[in-house]
Amino acid sequence: MSDCPFCAPDAARVLHELPLVYILRDGFPVSAGHALVIPRRHVRSFFETTPDERVQLLAALDYAKFLVEAQHAPDGWNIGINDGFAAGQTVPHLHVHLIPRYAGDRTDPRGGVRWVLPERADYWSKK
Repeated sequence: MSDCPFCAPDAARVLHELPLVYILRDGFPVSAGHALVIPRRHVRSFFETTPDERVQLLAALDYAKFLVEAQHAPDGWNIGINDGFAAGQTVPHLHVHLIPRYAGDRTDPRGGVRWVLPERADYWSKK
């Protein structure tokens, strides 16, 4: 797709390549080292990937962790996929976010990815 930023990525942002997927430095990082793992084939959803693509997505996720860890030494990770418009997907080409987390980057990091729906995130205080 000619207008898809992930079908023809900026080579300066590419961190590593495999035959079916590649790792890209996020263009709008939420933390130092934020990376994306992206299939080369233009698919919108994780559920449209082939078994071989899934194997390489996970292998590349491991390698992205290795690269980011070596440069930034984070204290934790958020791994996420916004799959579909209702889930917040803004680029209709599957991409897996690897977001490094650092001690103190939030006062209370509990709930992690649950904060996509803030009114339901804080389950521990509702017990």
